[in-house]
Formats: sequence, C-alpha cells, structure tokens
Amino acid sequence: MTMHFFLLSGPLSTERLSWMDECLKFFFVQLYPETLVHRGKTENPVFLFFITGDALYSLEDPETLQLWEVILSLSAIRIICDRQEIDLRGISIERLRMKFPDQVIDQNGLAANGRPSFWKDITTAVRERFPLPDGAGWFQTGSPYMHRSAGYAVEFLSAALGTNVPVDLYTYLDGIHMGHAGQNPTEAENIGRGLEEIADRAEKLGLPCHMLACNRCATARGYSTWDDGQGVVISTCAIKPFRIRDLNVIVDRFGHNHVILAENAASIQFPKKGAAPSFDRAEKSGTAPPVTILVTKNPYSTEHAFGAIAFASACAHQGILTRVIFLEDGVYALTGNQRTPEDSALFNIQDMINAVAGSENLYFFVLMPSLQKRGIAKNKSLNAVLDIGYPGLGKILFYSPANVQAEHQRVLVF
Repeated sequence: MTMHFFLLSGPLSTERLSWMDECLKFFFVQLYPETLVHRGKTENPVFLFFITGDALYSLEDPETLQLWEVILSLSAIRIICDRQEIDLRGISIERLRMKFPDQVIDQNGLAANGRPSFWKDITTAVRERFPLPDGAGWFQTGSPYMHRSAGYAVEFLSAALGTNVPVDLYTYLDGIHMGHAGQNPTEAENIGRGLEEIADRAEKLGLPCHMLACNRCATARGYSTWDDGQGVVISTCAIKPFRIRDLNVIVDRFGHNHVILAENAASIQFPKKGAAPSFDRAEKSGTAPPVTILVTKNPYSTEHAFGAIAFASACAHQGILTRVIFLEDGVYALTGNQRTPEDSALFNIQDMINAVAGSENLYFFVLMPSLQKRGIAKNKSLNAVLDIGYPGLGKILFYSPANVQAEHQRVLVF
C-alpha cells in the first residue's frame, strides 16, 4: 500500500477539515475499499498527518475535534504531533489520544543530539517513502519572525541534512526575507544564521545545497541587485548562500523527484498501476511530479492569489502538469465582475486567469461546495475554471494523471 503524508501548521477550520474528510472517504471507498476493514495495530498507515503550529488547536477545539474523530475512525490514518509545540501552547489532546491511542502520537523520536524532534520524524517518513531521495526541499512564502513557518523551514532542512540528504530552500513572496543579511533578533532564533549554518554543514558533508529566491519578489521588496555579466543576479543585502534567480530556475528544481514541503503541504504518492487516470493530462509525457496548488485566501488583500497563479503558470511553462484549485475563501477570486482602474498597476485576478487559460499543462478548478457555502457564484466569463465537487477534488489528488510517469505529486496551499 502506498503512503501519503500531509504537513499542517496553519489554522485548521471546520471547512478545511470537512473537504479533507470528504477526499479521504473518496480515496478509501473508490480506490481502496479493502482498507476499511479492520487493520492490525502494527500495519503501516496509509495517511500520515504531521501537525504542528496553529493546526494543533484543531485537536482541542470542540468543532474541529469532532471532525478529527470522524477522520480517525479510518484505522489507516495516523497523526503525529509536535510535542514541543503542544507544550508551548498549553494544548491538551488527551481526549483524542485516549480514544485513538494507536493513531495519535504525541511523542517524537530522538534526533542525533538525543532530543525529541518532530522534524526528524518527518525526515524519517520521507526516507521510508524515498530510500534514495534526490533531496528534501522547502517552499517558503511567509516572512521570518512574523511567521513561525520560517523557523520550521530551518528545522526541516537541518533534520534532512542530518540524514545525509541534499537540501533545497525556495523562497517566494515574503519568504525571500529569510535570506536578508544582518538579521539580529533578540527574542527569536536567527533565521539567517540558521541558513548559513545549514549551508556550511552541507559543504562539509559534500552535499548540494540550493537556497533560491524569486527575483521578481526580491526586486519588489527592494533588494539591491545587478547582473555580474554572466547572467547571475547578485544581491548586496542577502546572506552569502542565498541566490536571487529567475522564477524558472526555482521551477527547474521542481522537475526533480524529491519531496518538497511547505507550511501547509502534502505529498501524494500515485499508485503504481491500475487506477483510472484523472480527467486532466499533461500535454506531453514527462517525469516531473505534478503540482497542485490550492488557493484558499481572499484575492487582493494579500499577494497569495496572484502569487499562486504566477507560480502555477511558471510550473506549466516548464512542462510540469499543474492544477490550480480555488476553494475556501479563494473562491472570492472568481466571483463578480472584478475591475481595476485603467491607470492602476494592480492585477485583475480574473483577467490574469483568462490570460493564461489554455496554456499547456495548466488547469483551473473551483470547488463548488465552497461557493455554495458562501452563497456566491462563479463569474460566467471564467469558462476555463471547471466546476468540481468532492469526488472531482479526490480524483485530482489521488488519480494518476495521463502522460505523467512520476511517483508522487506535490500539493501546496496558498
């Protein structure tokens, strides 16, 4: 049986847990109904949920707790919690752990320094899935210090390096601030220094280490750059290991087979054979793992919706099968007749979707239950955005796309 894993660190709403629950039911009923029967305690789980940060509150909140109990009624699912973050927040998960003692793990394995490490647990799962991985990557969109996820990136890459795995860091949107020179926080881990230490360790181990920042995002945020005459962009205000590059350079790394995680992400392993293909397909045969991007935030107030579409377009342009799914508050990007002033530099999200629609390897979808929940409708001009329900979402997540020979797909939440 294949194994899939999710890393969840942001707030988990009842809506998010609901569509996750529906997708899991689709998986077990449609693809592997045999796993619904009683499983032995020693059997490996089919789904691993690694939970840290604000996502841990969902294990205590009465509304979301009920949904977790429904999800855990499937014995093929296991939750691994970050014990350090539980203690930091003063959260109690005893009710859930006592009801599902074999499925809710609240103690972490030991790292090389002898201390419990949630991130070592994740790297162990990665190595079990990929005994000889190309590497371990982290995709960061949030700035350091304002967001704990920047620290999670350092923890994950450090743990991966501890297992002699090459590491990559991809920074996008505000994530590029992780590499700013001169960081000197007094009450937090120094993210810049942590990245420099990772680069130094990788060099001593003889392992590749790439730390890449999107040049568009860096330029927008005032990073001083110039061309050294060899097509390489240099920055005067970035730490030494950081490289500001065209987005396509980052996407090139996505063509490799390694696991790439983020603040909220998943790695879904495709069945070897036998499962029906999804209803979308790559234009040409390829081996790059597909990328599925979930747009979950309102447009315009943040750069997330625009950044998600721009990143998806870059992936598709590089020959990677890319699906963009609007759900939760992300569906507001599709409603109404959105207009911007003629002299405004602000992008109209709907115009942007229509401009890239029809590109090879790029598909757009909207989860209808999210529209219905909000009592809104999709703009009729957005013909390229296909309506799907929970079964359609399940097909995208778990069915092997035609013309793609990859072992897994990457799911990133914007």
